[in-house]
Amino acid sequence: MNMYVSNLGFHVQDEELKQLFAAFGEVTSARVIKDKLTGRSRGFAFVEMTSEDEAQTAMKSLNNKEVEGRPLSISVAREKESSPRRNNW
Repeated sequence: MNMYVSNLGFHVQDEELKQLFAAFGEVTSARVIKDKLTGRSRGFAFVEMTSEDEAQTAMKSLNNKEVEGRPLSISVAREKESSPRRNNW
């Protein structure tokens, strides 16, 4: 199950996020999304866990938990919607 984690502190790294969720089960990936130009965190991440039950428990337990003074907001990640390509003429 893939989860969307928002309101992340800008200093949270992938490994720290993985450890936070690993308390609830096996984490297959934890990726903080970074700005392409600056390399700084954009304040959100995606975490994937193998078990849906463990992921649900993690979401319930960690939603609104303060990390770096900010309450996390966690939801099920939606599939990326494909947008039609725009012609930039």
